[in-house]
Amino acid sequence: MKDFIQIQNLTKEYSEGHERNAVQVFSNLSLTVERGKSLAIVGPSGSGKSTLLNLIGGMDRPTHGDIIIDGKKISSFTEEESARFRNLRVGYIFQSHHLLPALTAVQNIMIPALAGHSDTKNQDLQDEAHDLLKKVGLSDRANHLPGELSGGERQRVAVARALINQPQILLADEPTGALDQQNANVLIDLLLQLNQDFKTTLLVVTHSPDLAKKMDLVWALKEGKLEQMNL
Repeated sequence: MKDFIQIQNLTKEYSEGHERNAVQVFSNLSLTVERGKSLAIVGPSGSGKSTLLNLIGGMDRPTHGDIIIDGKKISSFTEEESARFRNLRVGYIFQSHHLLPALTAVQNIMIPALAGHSDTKNQDLQDEAHDLLKKVGLSDRANHLPGELSGGERQRVAVARALINQPQILLADEPTGALDQQNANVLIDLLLQLNQDFKTTLLVVTHSPDLAKKMDLVWALKEGKLEQMNL
């Protein structure tokens, strides 16, 4: 299937006590993404970019419309199916790294694989975590706690954690927003390299023109509508 991600007539509303008071985030969005491509979603704050990312990642459900990924309609999944999909098929990178402060870098990376859905266990899991640390350039930080790492290093550990279950999709919500320009550039290059190495479809929500223009495609979400841009 050429179109790996298909978003069809997607609408998201949040009700405030009564259906007549529902707040519409966006309506009738449609978008297709080929497997292995990189895509930036840009737009003003409050336009629904993060909401759209959460819907694609199975962390929220649309009010109307369908989300089809690799031929499966994830918008119709049960709670159990959604949990398994999020754990095994989606890697998520947030603006803040959300590392557990009492765990080392390598232990933080292993957490998604310990959630109960992955078949990778014990020494194989540790080996995979160490290999990912090497790929993000932090082999010598494996036993460091997050408080002993710089902001850029913590974010690279978060990237490695997102990849531990070999996801089909990597979702990044303002991944460079908390970084200085030098560390932001390092992270941008790392995400693009991993996109190529792992053939993982990469979707990034960003305000950074430097990040957006390096993606294969750029879409703008504004006033509840999506349109493709040329940067």
